[in-house]
Amino acid sequence: MEHQSHRSLSLYAHNMNRDKTLHEELQNIYVWLVVLKEVINFTKIHHTLKEQAKEFAQSALRIIKKIAAVFLTVSILSVVLLRFINPPFTWLMLIRAAEQWHDGRSVRIQKKWKDLKDISPHIPLAFIAAEDQRFTEHFGFDFESIENAYENNNKPNRKRILGASTISQQTAKNLFLWPQRSWFRKALEVYFTLLIELLWSKERILEVYVNIVETGDGYYGVEAASLKYFNRSADKVSRQQAALLAAALPNPLKRNPKNPSKELLQRQKEILKQMDNIGKISLQMYP
Repeated sequence: MEHQSHRSLSLYAHNMNRDKTLHEELQNIYVWLVVLKEVINFTKIHHTLKEQAKEFAQSALRIIKKIAAVFLTVSILSVVLLRFINPPFTWLMLIRAAEQWHDGRSVRIQKKWKDLKDISPHIPLAFIAAEDQRFTEHFGFDFESIENAYENNNKPNRKRILGASTISQQTAKNLFLWPQRSWFRKALEVYFTLLIELLWSKERILEVYVNIVETGDGYYGVEAASLKYFNRSADKVSRQQAALLAAALPNPLKRNPKNPSKELLQRQKEILKQMDNIGKISLQMYP
């Protein structure tokens, strides 16, 4: 009887252990099923997010393409139109006017268009001598000047910072862009420079440049500058006066041709010498 009771207890304990093991196995299976479910859900979510990201990228690409197409169309049409129509204003004029208003000063945009044939021939010659002596030779960029400027500006004992922007580049920047420097603006400057070189003649580029270039606080173009500093129209400007206007170009907000400093007069002499070296200029090129 006692032996049978002991056997029953052993059997009961064995069954209990088996049930416990089975229960643990079922729990493990349940845990793995939960994990598998989460993995499947994660995979679905990941796939959904991947599809959404793909759709977003495709949508963004379509928008970028549309913006690029609009920009190209508008910019090319603008350059073509401005080959025949004189620009009524430039972005630089608007920016300077906004700065004047912000500083509490009177907003002033003094300008008067003059065709190149109605301007003293000394002025375009002086501007080319001062700003871009290879203007008639290059296609918008003077790589020799860029190299010279790079070498000079990297010297520890340099006397001054040299620039290498051509008249074409300055025209593109003054007409279409803003003065603050950045790689993005420089890239746009390159683009617009190529456009005007392709679609305008050299004569047109120079004509626009001398009419929109900043020549003082609120003054733009050589006609407004000639009247302000010399009390005469641009067609009456002398050789010395033209060189003085050109000498003030790098910093027209601080340099005053009417009351020139020693530095400005020295620069005028250098420009007059370069004008002698250049002699006459031929602008009847392309297109």
